[in-house]
Amino acid sequence: MQHRLWHVSELNFEPSRQRHYETLFTIGNGYLGTRGSFEEGYPGDSPSTLIHGIYDHASGALVPELVNAPNWVILRVSVDDTPLQMITSVSNAEFMNPPNGVVIGYNRSLHLDRGLLRREILFRAKSGNIVRITFERFASLHDQHVMGQRVIITAVDGHPMVTVESAIDADVTNNGTRHFDPEINIRAEGSRTAVLATTMQSGYAVAMASQLVSTHTPTSRRDHHCPTTIVTFKLTQEETVTIDKLSAVYTSRDVTNPFETAAAKAEEAARTGYDALLRAHETEWARYWQTADIVVDGDEEIQRAVRFTTYHVLIATPRHDERVSVGAKTLSGLGYKGHVFWDTEIFIVPALVLINPPLARNLLMYRYHNLQGARNKAAANGYEGAMFPWESTDTGEETTPQWSDVQPDGSRIRIWTGDNEQHISTDITYAIMKYWRWTGDDTFMARYGAEMVLDTAVFWGSRVEYNAQHNRYEISQQIGPDEYHENIDNSVFVNRMAQWHLETALDVIKWLRANAPADAERLLTALKITPERIDHWRDVIAKMYIPFDREKQIHIQFPGFFDMEYIPVPKYHPRTSSVQAIFGHARSIQAQVIKQADVVMMMALLGEDLGVPSEFDVRQVMLNNWNTYYPRTDHGSSLSPAIHAWVAARMDLEEEAYDMLHHAAHIDLNDNKGNVRDGIHAAACGGVWQAIVFGLCGLKIDANGELAVDPRLPQHWRSVSFRVYFRGEPREFTVTNPVRS
Repeated sequence: MQHRLWHVSELNFEPSRQRHYETLFTIGNGYLGTRGSFEEGYPGDSPSTLIHGIYDHASGALVPELVNAPNWVILRVSVDDTPLQMITSVSNAEFMNPPNGVVIGYNRSLHLDRGLLRREILFRAKSGNIVRITFERFASLHDQHVMGQRVIITAVDGHPMVTVESAIDADVTNNGTRHFDPEINIRAEGSRTAVLATTMQSGYAVAMASQLVSTHTPTSRRDHHCPTTIVTFKLTQEETVTIDKLSAVYTSRDVTNPFETAAAKAEEAARTGYDALLRAHETEWARYWQTADIVVDGDEEIQRAVRFTTYHVLIATPRHDERVSVGAKTLSGLGYKGHVFWDTEIFIVPALVLINPPLARNLLMYRYHNLQGARNKAAANGYEGAMFPWESTDTGEETTPQWSDVQPDGSRIRIWTGDNEQHISTDITYAIMKYWRWTGDDTFMARYGAEMVLDTAVFWGSRVEYNAQHNRYEISQQIGPDEYHENIDNSVFVNRMAQWHLETALDVIKWLRANAPADAERLLTALKITPERIDHWRDVIAKMYIPFDREKQIHIQFPGFFDMEYIPVPKYHPRTSSVQAIFGHARSIQAQVIKQADVVMMMALLGEDLGVPSEFDVRQVMLNNWNTYYPRTDHGSSLSPAIHAWVAARMDLEEEAYDMLHHAAHIDLNDNKGNVRDGIHAAACGGVWQAIVFGLCGLKIDANGELAVDPRLPQHWRSVSFRVYFRGEPREFTVTNPVRS
């Protein structure tokens, strides 16, 4: 194994990029995510641990958000009474005896294959003594309630006196917003510390407990909201001391008494020991990577990047809980407040369907358990069936804020996505059908999936509008994937996907009647899907308006799009901001500037099934669509590049496919959007996997129901190898580049 292709490293500490690296170096296990903040802290840092499902709606806040849990990673080291701080430069005169110490060597690496974060420091104390300090941490993939830390301290020069303080800090906020009740239960007894905090609105209890494992006798103190354990010892030159901190976390979503359960689990972890816990954790990661890894021969940069993006999908996806889902920023930051968008179903679920089907099923079951919220939203808006919310949390109700935060000029922008970005109901159906067709999980489909597909079809049947003048069905006041253009009529993406959705619903009914008649009767009765309703769906399918320019042989993103101001997007390079940021909100929404793949997204999801009039060549129409919309696309969203890479590969556009893949794979690593400090871009991560497997490798289910590949690899790639699950069985593929073979 080439370990360097499994490591993401920071070789020099750059304070200006501290929050960026905190996000990149997040560790997690599908239950929680902990950012890569320093154990000792740093000015301006943003430490957080986010736990799936723990939301709270603070007083005065517009919407609920995932709660920043108590900080369990604190390990403060002092050398001869000089606290370790990430000070990396002092004057020449002070170097031998720096007044506050100085870091003279540094390396931090995230080991993607092992889910381990490691930091090495060479530290000169004020006394002049030099020590090497190594920190390790992991969130156990074997036991999701356990976290492990190790600090190794070696006297490189001198005989230093060392103090290590281990703490759990419950005095935490979400960027200043408090969610925990001020009355926090804390415990500090020798090597044991614990806290219990309860969210003020939602009433979730969160308990964390730690136990310090050291050969030296500890003492403890009860700091305000921060119980602490301390050990002190003297090192002889070249002597090494290792101290372990084993922590546990439980919430009231898990058990009835999280405080005592967490304390008992921490003691159990201490008895098991760091080394055994790490081995079990690494064994689980090896199992994950057996099917998740994509091996790219001929491009080390992309190889490392695709492992990085896949890692972040895996650590964010719940393993043992089907009532939570992956937010747009995973569990790596407070961006988007931990809300769940279409990012999950369109970008993450399809990858997991092939990598790890049970994880994909968990995410789909989150939607099933929240069907009532979707039904509530449909009824509140005057529609039938189920209308899933654009942003969702633990309740399944709509949680999209109606207004933005205050802008630099003091204004607020109305947010319409919660009202009119309704394609998410079809996005969820797309993910369900993807799961069913690839896994053959008929039990899931009959018991759960079909109900979601059909009740959202009921919604679309009530949502469409009949235009008697033109004898067609239309859908007004929509927001498609291109969110620069709000409240438009007849988005081609929305109209065609709604039509596809109704076609799919009819297929599901046919399958139910043939294979699960009792479920068919149950669902058709419960959802009031009468023969008259089915006839209405057929009429909508036949008469749905799909905007299409017969002369230019292109789909029209929406009527009136080409009447807007034309802005030559490709000329605005290089740029570090979106075109919308350059021209402003008001001008960009009246221009032919597209935020992200829209018509191109439709091409990715439906392939050649685009509703193109039969007299036209669908491949030529797709190429015309690409040539029309690609130059107008801003890629203002992280969701865009991976989809363009996928479609470009299928259109034999090698250069564009690789450029877009490279952009997508490095959105977080290179901070291409300038906001990685707020969390990982989950959709981009899932999109990279799909762009390679579905796009460049051309994996598909062929007309005979078997798997086939049709590769379009970049010229400098020799091969791509990957494994997927298909109908319960693992399949292995290696696609080679004929140019290099």
